[in-house]
Amino acid sequence: MRAFRLAYDGTDYYGYQRQPDVPTVEGAVFDALRSLEVLEPDAAKPAGYAAAGRTDRGVSALAQTIAFKAPDWLAPRALNGELPADVRAWASADAPADFHATHHATRREYAYHLYAPPSSIDDERFAAACDALSGQHDFHNLTPADHNTERAPTLEATRDGDYLVVTVTAGGFARELVRRLVSLARRVGTGEASLEAVDRALAPAPLPGHEGIPPAPAEPLVLTGVEYSDPDLEFDVDERAAESAREVFETRRVERRTGARVAGEIAAGVRGRDRSDE
Repeated sequence: MRAFRLAYDGTDYYGYQRQPDVPTVEGAVFDALRSLEVLEPDAAKPAGYAAAGRTDRGVSALAQTIAFKAPDWLAPRALNGELPADVRAWASADAPADFHATHHATRREYAYHLYAPPSSIDDERFAAACDALSGQHDFHNLTPADHNTERAPTLEATRDGDYLVVTVTAGGFARELVRRLVSLARRVGTGEASLEAVDRALAPAPLPGHEGIPPAPAEPLVLTGVEYSDPDLEFDVDERAAESAREVFETRRVERRTGARVAGEIAAGVRGRDRSDE
């Protein structure tokens, strides 16, 4: 078995898990493996294949982890040769024959980059909501899943300029849970809801429709870490592959900053014209 770390920009994908007729990260990985003749054309997936998480549409990753039976020559750089530019393998590890990338993960970490200028939110209230949401709870009101909703996350928020970076860790997560946790904490932080809203969300009774907590937008969310308990599972960074990843994502960073600058100039110009018409 061979395990790989993947980084990807989820903006243009309908999530990680393969779906018919829409682009997914997993679909791109399988296409690359077919091009490399690692995966047979008629095979559904590689032997022993599993992934650490099924990120939702628009969610990105730094450390998505996949594993499958792979030939010795399949290094991250070889995989990158057939992957689209926004999906990059950057490290790999030899794994035990019975290794399962999903079931053997002991800790997963997500980071949510919440745009929250200090003038729009009370950091102390936000932190209090994060504290109240941390620990063992049944989160049935904060996920569309109808089973396996008991989790024990830890939420921590760090101020970074106009952003609150919310780090959420747990052994595993129910569907949309991270984004709904952030959404509820934001409501408390802005004063849209009191801290009692957290108690209501964690109570056994279902929330009425008007009190439901929608998920925060997907694009600011990144899967930043996946840990395994096996001490022999050591990932080696493929420097050439890692450099390719750095180049790709640095280029995207510049492109988006430029796009934001252009959008800002247009917004400022429209405001100026509005004032001139008064």
